[in-house]
Amino acid sequence: MKPASLSEGRRGPPQIWNSAPQLAQITPVAPSTLVPPGARVVIIAPHPGDEVLTCGGLLQLFSNLEHPLQLISITDGSASHPGSQVWPASRLSVVRPQESAEALRRLGMPLHSLKWIRGGFSDNALAAREPQLSQFIARYLHPGDVVFTTWCNDGNSDHDSVGRAAARACDLVGARLYEVPVWAWHWPATESAMIPWQRARKVRLDTWSVARKLHAAHAYASQLAGDPQIGLAPILAQVLLERMREPYEIVFA
Repeated sequence: MKPASLSEGRRGPPQIWNSAPQLAQITPVAPSTLVPPGARVVIIAPHPGDEVLTCGGLLQLFSNLEHPLQLISITDGSASHPGSQVWPASRLSVVRPQESAEALRRLGMPLHSLKWIRGGFSDNALAAREPQLSQFIARYLHPGDVVFTTWCNDGNSDHDSVGRAAARACDLVGARLYEVPVWAWHWPATESAMIPWQRARKVRLDTWSVARKLHAAHAYASQLAGDPQIGLAPILAQVLLERMREPYEIVFA
């Protein structure tokens, strides 16, 4: 499944995020329902920025609840602008981790105590390395950890691969896994039956948490810019930013 065009906003073709009636029917849960007291929270981001797109609100909530936090960035995101002379891979390999650090600061994350692992895997090429990826993730997990990462059927190859690899790693170690859809919300509304609604759980966010999440997303200047010279649209399109204004985050249990 490929995501719908991200060039349209609320007035564009209906997408799951702004038209599926099931969204309003998801039962809200408290953060403590997802993560027991004292448990470590591990966020696994396929690319820089995915930690904000998937869990920008949850990160704030769990930080406020003083859970130990670990972020695993699988790739450096340097392949996000293929063919661009403005954003070549050599530049992006430096810029994108810097953007992530600024985004985490904007979220209010305790960078002095946040354990941050950088995998160094090549993006857009994770499917061929899933066994190694599972082993890598398992190396940094402990029994009882609660892991959040991208849904294994999200429609983006790297997101799907990380979701599958994380599931295997969690099974091996004895950690709890929650999957988070990102691109799937932008599928056409006609595909909403493919969403596992029975697994969905909704965590409500207050106004300030949503505002900080959006502020953090805007730290990713490279993803907001694209490259008009080669017809490359921004990765963080306006419709994706619009969806991030919703006062909740949804995970699949």
